[in-house]
Amino acid sequence: MNRFVLNETSYHGAGAITVVPEEIKNRGFKKVFVASDPDLIKFGVTAKVTDLLDAAKIPYTVYSDIKPNPTIENVQNGVAAFKAAGADCIVAIGGGSSMDTSKAIGIVVANPEFEDIRSLEGVAPTKKPCVPIIAVPTTAGTAAEVTINYVITDVEKKRKFVCVDVHDIPVVAVVDPEMMSSMPKGLTAATGMDALTHAIEGYITKGAWELSDMFHIKAIEIIAKSLRGAVANTKEGREGMALGQYVAGMGFSNVGLGVDHSMAHTLSAYYDMPHGKACATLLPTVMAYNADYTGEKYREIARAMGVKGVDDMTAAEYRKAAVDAVRQLAEDVGIQCSLKGVLKEEDIPALARDAFADACCPGNPRETSETEIAELYRSLL
Repeated sequence: MNRFVLNETSYHGAGAITVVPEEIKNRGFKKVFVASDPDLIKFGVTAKVTDLLDAAKIPYTVYSDIKPNPTIENVQNGVAAFKAAGADCIVAIGGGSSMDTSKAIGIVVANPEFEDIRSLEGVAPTKKPCVPIIAVPTTAGTAAEVTINYVITDVEKKRKFVCVDVHDIPVVAVVDPEMMSSMPKGLTAATGMDALTHAIEGYITKGAWELSDMFHIKAIEIIAKSLRGAVANTKEGREGMALGQYVAGMGFSNVGLGVDHSMAHTLSAYYDMPHGKACATLLPTVMAYNADYTGEKYREIARAMGVKGVDDMTAAEYRKAAVDAVRQLAEDVGIQCSLKGVLKEEDIPALARDAFADACCPGNPRETSETEIAELYRSLL
């Protein structure tokens, strides 16, 4: 039996944020807890939504104690702030950091027996849906607005842990490409390659099946056509990436990921490396590592990436073509697929150990080991 979970309602397109006050009122919410990171507040992105709340006379409190790799402390402080605010819903504005923090806050408020944030790791047996979340993404990458996953950093233990919970999915997703137009090129590239990683890993993971394949192959096609334009800040590129990352999220949330993400989580925990950049840096290397364990799927990845003549290629040729196309896209948007200057040789054994223990690792199509993961890290020095 296969399970598929999607959020209740989603809105797509330029100007979609105008529905936020209507959704709040129609659902009977009285006080909003706005969760958004400090930079978005500083540069006026959050205000695009809070101005609408002001105009609609909807009371709200803003919470911004959110780091790029959200921590246990961010969540604990957020739970206290939510309770103090007397709010009954969350509007999460931002990328994966704001979304993940909001999910964890909402879960703990609704399920106080999980106030030890570490107890949420893996598949936690929560009983109640989290505080209702209306998610407004400002990056085209994580698709946290449509997934049942969130990731928290344990600073004390220098590790990230993945939480998977059907109770954390936002009730409403508002995917407005105009909210993403202020992203700098580097962030657009990194989050976009994160979305591509979601689509490719979700397509080849052990849990993949026909329904998830449909989403993932389409997401690869959209992202391959749109990411270069999004980095150049074209309207078409932004709109394509807003949709492509969401479609990828619909798939991978339900079937899992692989060793690219387990290794990326560990890099972020040790070096505070942005998650999207970590995923992008690893992707061509991990694809090459998995290639012989993916059947004919790399042919379809190559086709979706725009490679011509794949039906006339041998398996070895189309697998190489798929990896090369992904590497070329990364290079075209300014991602260097190297960990030189970031990764420390002496950290590799611990990194490999933590990556092997990560919740994403078992979904990898190729059985792996700490030794092989260590060699993958080492190959990028």
